Amino acid sequence: MGKRILCFGELLLRLGAPGRELLLQSRQLQVHVGGAEANVAVSLARFGHDASMAGTVAANALGEAALGELRRHGVDVTRVRSAPGRMGLYFLATGAGVRPSDVVYDRADSAFALAPPSAYDWPALLDGVDCLHVSGVTPAVGPHSAEAATAAVRAARGQGGLVSFDGNFRPKLWAGWNDRPAPLLHALLAEADIAFIDHRDIDLVLGVDAGEADLPAVSAERTRAASARAFAAFPHLQRIVCTQRDVRSVDAHGLGALLVHRAGAVHRIDAQPVDGIVDRIGAGDAFAAGVLHGVLSGMDDGRALAFGLAAARLKHSVPGDFNLVGASDVSALVDSGRLDVRR
Repeated sequence: MGKRILCFGELLLRLGAPGRELLLQSRQLQVHVGGAEANVAVSLARFGHDASMAGTVAANALGEAALGELRRHGVDVTRVRSAPGRMGLYFLATGAGVRPSDVVYDRADSAFALAPPSAYDWPALLDGVDCLHVSGVTPAVGPHSAEAATAAVRAARGQGGLVSFDGNFRPKLWAGWNDRPAPLLHALLAEADIAFIDHRDIDLVLGVDAGEADLPAVSAERTRAASARAFAAFPHLQRIVCTQRDVRSVDAHGLGALLVHRAGAVHRIDAQPVDGIVDRIGAGDAFAAGVLHGVLSGMDDGRALAFGLAAARLKHSVPGDFNLVGASDVSALVDSGRLDVRR
């Protein structure tokens, strides 16, 4: 039986250049609904959980369309409020060859960013919820959303729910209002039971220079060492999980994963091929949703990690921010890895 999960964050409209064009190379843009926490909610709903979204959207046709898209994928949006203002936007030019993808944010003063923290009655919003999921994107949007996110994780902790936190560090957003994000991210991580972070996120939050320049930038050793520092600093934290990505070209990556448990167990999956990439956006959220599904469904940590990695690999084949595969699709990739046509 699925669990009740609440995701708190901003619903966004993504405006993408068609194909591999640069932004406004032609006068067309393709529209998708997304947002880090919404992406997780959609995946969890498709995996059979009772997934809900909390936040604020613009009280106009754009906000209604975004809510309608979440409803279409089985997400409960009754906890999302509407308010005067604008929707947050981001623009995407998908990379090609040696040109990386590029994101331009247009989120300042959105209805979500301007929503006062008092607008969210967290004891009521979290009533009956088994797990709250938030990410580092939400505090990066602005001071109101940062305060609201902190109140949310503290309320969830007080009500005995599982707290899930995805680091999702976005320097372009932080640069718009706060050049010292560590204290705010520290407050969120302090309440988390499971954190989707790597060594860079951990050391940013703790404000340390680990002095591990002799270790590879992407390595299990660095993450294990940083995890020990995080477990010492955050007593609620039980699991640290991350992907390990090897970018060979815009269209071909290798994707591995690592889970470190407070009790000392370490689960690692070596890089698996992700070729012919259609859309990388949302892959980290697909990974987080997959691991959360595994943990909430009673899988052992090794199986939960494998499920999350398979979900992330599949997301690279799905256009848009949402991962529209079901649990059976992910399990099939975990168990057989077969890629032939299903008839």
